[in-house]
Order: sequence, then structure tokens, then C-alpha cells
Amino acid sequence: MSQGVPGDFRINELPEPVPGPAEVLVEVKACGVNHLDLWLEQGALPMSVRLPRVPGSEIAGRIARLGADVDEWQVGDRVAVQSNLFCGHCEFCQRGDESLCLEGRLLGIDCDGGFAERVVVPWQALLPLPDALDYATGAALTLAASTAMHMLTNRCEVRTGDWVLVMGGNSGVGSGALQIARELGARVIATGASPEKLALSHRLGAEWTVNHTQPNWSAEVRKITAKRGVDIVVEHLGGEFLKQAFHCLARGGTIVTCGATAGRELPMDVWPFFVKQQRLIGSYGRDRADLAATLEWAAEGKLKPVIDQQYPLAQAPDALARLRQRQVMGKLLIIP
Repeated sequence: MSQGVPGDFRINELPEPVPGPAEVLVEVKACGVNHLDLWLEQGALPMSVRLPRVPGSEIAGRIARLGADVDEWQVGDRVAVQSNLFCGHCEFCQRGDESLCLEGRLLGIDCDGGFAERVVVPWQALLPLPDALDYATGAALTLAASTAMHMLTNRCEVRTGDWVLVMGGNSGVGSGALQIARELGARVIATGASPEKLALSHRLGAEWTVNHTQPNWSAEVRKITAKRGVDIVVEHLGGEFLKQAFHCLARGGTIVTCGATAGRELPMDVWPFFVKQQRLIGSYGRDRADLAATLEWAAEGKLKPVIDQQYPLAQAPDALARLRQRQVMGKLLIIP
């Protein structure tokens, strides 16, 4: 696929990619659909993209071929692919903070991704896919759920009994964050934009749900907490939703945010922010440890991705259209 008018795609036969010395060729068994793919097609990313480009950041598959210098893997190994590619040698990678890599790249944005039968990736971006997980589950976990893991176990700390508000509990990040927060002992409130989406959050373990399309939704959150507010807000929408999230926050509370699908600008009143000693924390991608923990939790039955629908590669435009129309409950997958 190459960048152009949203919804106008080209599916071509391409030469099979050849792995370099430190790379592997992965046979793609499943690839998740992400808002990154929408921003790519719109030309809306805050970075230049070399075209043409094959999208797809959320990959699970099996190794089909090894680069000359790769001894750590074998052909046939089942793997999940970390979508934020990292150099492995900068100061941040050396201390295990690959999400802060000085030379970081995005799979499916800076290099070709998983909307294809095969893809080349650095061997360091691979993690073993546990035997208990199928490829679809692995793909659904690699980006969204591991992002939530990074937010709640790396960027901030959830304590037993904390009030946690999860924005968009039906989404990939939201559904992962909801389950992780519950597993860590939190009391979870989730938001959504329809009765169906709120019902999904209840099924995933939210004790309360709030429709964030209603003008007084933040007041409803404060009512649930007896006007105290929540300790943590898991936020991935941005714009006005992020602004309103501050009204839900307790004194000393934290908002951790990883996205901006509803807007990238944040006008805010600084006075209550510092008087109440609140925190706004950015979160980007995940470290290898976060993805490893996500896969381990899933294999142990503590975390389960919500898979809305699976599409063959030829129907990838239909999957992107559904995501663009905000009709998704959980994750959409492409099965090449």
C-alpha cells in the first residue's frame, strides 16, 4: 500500500524481502490494525515517511529465514514482534528503556510492516510467542496491550485500592489497561461512547462505566468516587478528553497518556494542576520487558485481548474503514 487518499489502496505483488545480517524474515500469521495506519494513509504523522510503504505494526508469525549473523533464533520459531524498533546500543537501550531509543523506528511507518505475507525485522525486536497463545492473540497483544502494560507498570504505579479511570475501555489500549489495572488491585471506572462499548468494559471487569460523549461525564466520575476523584487516568484520546480528565483527578493523582486520536493540543489551567500536586506523564511504546510481561500475563490467563474481527489481506481497506469510522470493539486483525 502507498500513501494517498484515505480509503484508496493499492495491493501489489512485491519481491520477497531479504534479511540483512542482523535481521530475520518473518512469515506474517496475523497483524493488528492501528490508528498509526490511519495517520500513515492521511499523511498526518509528525514525521516524514518514505514512500511507498507497507503498513502494519502489530505482528505475530514464524521465522522463515535468518540473517547471516543471527544465532539467537531458529527457522520455524513462533514470535511476536516489538513494533517500536530500537538500536540496542544508545544510552537508553543499554539501560532497558528501548521506548526512549535515540534511533528508534516504527514498524510499518519507518520501514515496511505486516500488511504482507512476509516482513523483515531486526532479530532484537522478536520475543518468543508462548505455546499457549495463538498467532491472532499474539498480534492483538504486541502493540496495544503492551502499551497499556508500559503505562501502568513502568510510567506509573497502581496500588491496591487505587481508583483508576480508563478512557475508551473498549479500545485496544483501554481494554488492556482495564484488565491490567484490575489484576493490580484497582477499582476501575471505564468510559465509552455507546451502550455496547460500555457493556464490553463491564464484561472486562470495570465496576462502573461512564459515557464520555455526555457533557457532564467528568462530573459523573467524581460522583462515583464521592467527589474525591481518581488516582490514575489512563488516557489515549487527547484533545478535549485529556482536558476534561483533569476534572476527574484526585489530589496527588496522575494522568498517563499515550495518544492523541482526538487532538494534539492541550489548553490547561496550570493553577489547580500544581496546587493539587497532580502529574501528567507521557508514555510511548513499550520496552522489551513490557512486551514480555504482556505475553506472560496472557499465557497465564490474566490478560486477554478483545478481537473484534479478522480480515484477509485483500480486505485490509475494509478493516481500516471500520477503524476510521470508530466502529471497533477491541482489535481488528489482518490475516495474510
